[in-house]
Amino acid sequence: VLPVESGGGLVQAGGSLRVSCRVSGVITSVFNSKIMGWYRQAPGKQRELIATITRLSSTTYGDSVKGRFTVSRDNANKKVHLQMNNLKPEDTGIYYCNYDTRELPWGQGTQVTVSS
Repeated sequence: VLPVESGGGLVQAGGSLRVSCRVSGVITSVFNSKIMGWYRQAPGKQRELIATITRLSSTTYGDSVKGRFTVSRDNANKKVHLQMNNLKPEDTGIYYCNYDTRELPWGQGTQVTVSS
C-alpha cells in the first residue's frame, strides 16, 4: 500500500494548483473507511497536517490554508485531491497524502513551489 502524489509545480504567488493522490494496493472498502489527510513539509520544517476529509466528505483545514484550499475525494478510484488557490510563498513545500493516523508508508510527495 503506497500513496502516489502528483500535480505539483512552480507557480507565482496568487496562482492556483491542484495536487492529487492515489492510494495503491488498498481495497476500496478500506480506503472508504479512512479519514484522508493532506500534509505539507516546508523547507527546514516538520511535516504538518493541513487538511482532512472523511468518507462522506466532511472536511477540516489548518488555519494557514483555510479559505484558500479545498480537499475532495473520489472513493471509487481511491483518490484525494487538493485544490490550492491564492497560493503564497509560504505554501512552498512537499505535499503528501496519508491516513489521518499516518499509518501508511510515506510516498515521495509532490513539490509545490510558489514564487513571490
